[in-house]
Amino acid sequence: MIPKKIAILGSTGSIGVQALDIISKYPQHFEIVAISTNQNVNLLNEQASRFNPSYVAIADQEKANQFRAISADLKIDAGYFSLIKLAQLPEIDIVLNAIVGIAGLMPTIAALEARKDVALANKESLVVAGSIVMETAKKFGCRVIPVDSEHSAIHQCLSSMKDIKEVSKIYLTASGGPFRELDKDAFKSVTLEQTLRHPRWNMGKKITVDSATLMNKGLEVIEAKWLFGLSAQQIEVLIHPQSVIHSMVEYVDGSIIAQIAVADMRLPILYALSQPQRLTSEIPKLDFLKLPPLTFEKPDSSRFTCLKLAYDALILGGTMPTVLNAANEVAVGKFINREISFEKIPIMVEKVMKLHNTIQNPDIYDILNADSASRMLFETGKDDLPWKQ
Repeated sequence: MIPKKIAILGSTGSIGVQALDIISKYPQHFEIVAISTNQNVNLLNEQASRFNPSYVAIADQEKANQFRAISADLKIDAGYFSLIKLAQLPEIDIVLNAIVGIAGLMPTIAALEARKDVALANKESLVVAGSIVMETAKKFGCRVIPVDSEHSAIHQCLSSMKDIKEVSKIYLTASGGPFRELDKDAFKSVTLEQTLRHPRWNMGKKITVDSATLMNKGLEVIEAKWLFGLSAQQIEVLIHPQSVIHSMVEYVDGSIIAQIAVADMRLPILYALSQPQRLTSEIPKLDFLKLPPLTFEKPDSSRFTCLKLAYDALILGGTMPTVLNAANEVAVGKFINREISFEKIPIMVEKVMKLHNTIQNPDIYDILNADSASRMLFETGKDDLPWKQ
């Protein structure tokens, strides 16, 4: 058996760490050829020592210099374009893109242009440039395989589908985050520590905050549109606090197929890397006799307005999802740095969206310009923008 050769972009983040954990259990199936980080050079050094990759990249130039000091015998590339180099290595079979934010977009496109399958954990690639990404995959004859648990679930539920017209709608499930039952008036006093205590998943700070605002689910709605070729009206969000059903597909005849499993991100990672094969895993199996009652709720858009903003951006189309994503990245960063309150996140995002004149059918330059322009609004200091507490 020839193992699949894998590059992991963002190997020191939550998804990257879990990917290496599950890959380590299948040495006959997978080989780590390349890994990268933005800044976490200490963990990268540990990973390099354990998996002995041929290539290492560090996006942050200063951190790369630090890495050379602690690992002088390992050749590394530095800077943002080193990620693109890793994504296009000729010996790679599949690229796992676990970079956070729009920084993952160009490596995704680069990998597809090099005819590499992409296991995509970087949802922003599809949020900001879904049309371009999927057209590139089609042009070069390669696959975009979702890693998000919800999209992996939909992907699996669609595996026997012959025509997308057989699908009536899909249900993306959401845990509801830590503030599912919190009154909106209490959002103003929510702390960063409370926000980062997710009830189900152990994730990085940015995605955990997005889960608390339901923006993460909104971004997943946009991602699903491009992955599966569906309209906004065919994508419904359900709050499912137990996180047992990871998502569902409703077909035109009324049948519903669900993907059900324990809440463990290593499962969708393994599926994305191993398919079309399924590998036997040691991940605990679901015990139906020990399950709590499974409940479902409609998300409250009056409290979690980020979800509504995401649907608005999807319907407006063009560059608007790029603006949504850029404004949210900056706003969440400010909240994590304790510069703004939790309740200000959707307010800031909506303000930036209202200031943008949407460009339809954008090319990659339109998208990158819309992203930059949206971020620059936070530096203007305009009195009508709620940048301060």
